[in-house]
Amino acid sequence: MEFHHVTVLLKETVDSVVTDPAGRYVDCTLGGAGHSQRILSKLGPSGKLVCFDQDGQAIRHAEEVFGQDERVTLINRNFESLEETLRELDLLPVNGIIFDLGVSSPQLDEAERGFSYMQDAPLDMRMDPSGILNAREIVNSWTEEELAQLIWDYGEEKWSKRIAQFIVQNRKERPLETTGDLVQAIKAAVPAAVRRSGPHPAKRTFQAIRIVVNDELGVLDRVLDQALSCLDQGGRVGVITFHSLEDRIVKDRMKSWLGRCTCPPELPICRCDAKMIANVLTRKPILPSEEEVEQNPRSRSAKLRVAEKI
Repeated sequence: MEFHHVTVLLKETVDSVVTDPAGRYVDCTLGGAGHSQRILSKLGPSGKLVCFDQDGQAIRHAEEVFGQDERVTLINRNFESLEETLRELDLLPVNGIIFDLGVSSPQLDEAERGFSYMQDAPLDMRMDPSGILNAREIVNSWTEEELAQLIWDYGEEKWSKRIAQFIVQNRKERPLETTGDLVQAIKAAVPAAVRRSGPHPAKRTFQAIRIVVNDELGVLDRVLDQALSCLDQGGRVGVITFHSLEDRIVKDRMKSWLGRCTCPPELPICRCDAKMIANVLTRKPILPSEEEVEQNPRSRSAKLRVAEKI
């Protein structure tokens, strides 16, 4: 299958992060290589680009795109190993790091990956096909309480308890094997009036399961401070998020880098020894233009936040 992905906030992200044509840059979410290609177009012959992706399909596509370009190093790993990998490559510190979170279009569009509620396929949702946990195991073996909590916590789905109840009822008859089986259970749980308005009834539940299968929020939480420590002075990190849970983690972490005191107000003097380690360059997140949303509806929920190491 051809690996086609429309890159979100392409110009805004790369232009905010890439400031030195001779610098070292990292694309932590290679995907369809859109951001990487634009980064390379701004780098001179001595510039370096390291690209991470845990999906081997993305790496193989990038090998074709970049050919023998010696400025590029492709890493088939989760970006959680960012600092360790850059140290192995002797590339620390770097001048800029980009994260484009969420699922790439090929993962959504290729039915057999099991990410999409629009196509029937085996329940999977692993970004790294060698991962141990998959969607089928969660849906068929977690308790009703665990499922309801997962769907509420990671999907912010108000029908979470009812959806969990219907999933458990359905699997008593036979295991849920495909995305179609799961969609059917969700549709039965969500009242018809709700199904007629708003987004697809399965959207939030699928998001929640995907986040847990890939430990997306845990990995993000663990990598942000790593990313800042990998940067040279004046280096920048740009993060594109696609839902409020991710955005909250990024926003709060960047705020913590500002070094504001977190002591209780009743303490007479500061004890937390907070130090400012970065400037946040986006007081409000950068959003896609109306034109971009029109051309690529998947970009609608994207938000870009950028910080600069002091």
